[in-house]
Amino acid sequence: MLIVVKVGGSILGEGVNPNILQDLKATASTNRLILVHGGGKEVTEIAEKLGKEQKFIVSPEGIRSRYTDLETVLIYNMVMSGKMNKEIVSALQRIGIPAVGLSGVDAALIRAERKKKLIIVDENGRKRIIDGGYTGKIKSVEATLLNLLLERNYLPVISPVALGDEYEFLNVDGDRAAAYIAGGVKADKVIFLTDVKGLILEGKLVERITAAEAKNLLPKIGFGMEKKVFASLEAIQMGVKESIIASGVIDNPISTALKGEGCTVIYNG
Repeated sequence: MLIVVKVGGSILGEGVNPNILQDLKATASTNRLILVHGGGKEVTEIAEKLGKEQKFIVSPEGIRSRYTDLETVLIYNMVMSGKMNKEIVSALQRIGIPAVGLSGVDAALIRAERKKKLIIVDENGRKRIIDGGYTGKIKSVEATLLNLLLERNYLPVISPVALGDEYEFLNVDGDRAAAYIAGGVKADKVIFLTDVKGLILEGKLVERITAAEAKNLLPKIGFGMEKKVFASLEAIQMGVKESIIASGVIDNPISTALKGEGCTVIYNG
């Protein structure tokens, strides 16, 4: 089975969660894996240490995101593709997993279109149009290199930095990068590990839900989880059989998610 795992920055913490590492090793012994990682919090911390104040914007839909100007995208790439990516690769190598660190720029793995304009809601609640900066909308994934690595039993570790039409670095959403990668390699499952069990509605965990049902519920879902559900729907639309949203802070988070225990499974029903 081919599985794409997205590890959110919120659960990476100081280094890499040892529960995830050992579970990755166990899962990789019988499956092919690709790991996509986040790390926005560390980008913010290092940018501010470098004297670059980080600005966050809110879309009309209420989605909060980093405003990525040229200086910020360079720092973003440095932290994500350099520091965090290589720390994860090093941790995997330490336990005997043959990992290869990549960004979406390598081999033009993730191509994206630079957003020319952004509509935001300012602090007074008014809509404004601003320059799009260096934020990208993913267009495609080139799966050839990933398939070659998987055939040779390597575990690709990917940072969500994309290559734009003018070969510039672009900041792209990590969840959607994982969805597109899963679709590009025709993965069986994509797992989004986060700091909660899954989709919670009216105080209860939604354990299994069809893509159609999840789409209808999107307006009722809060921002952080809304992105993961939306990415899940994109992955399923691209042919992935199941998308799983699960806690990454429990013991054996990946194998537990694959069993469908204590998580949300979205499927094409």
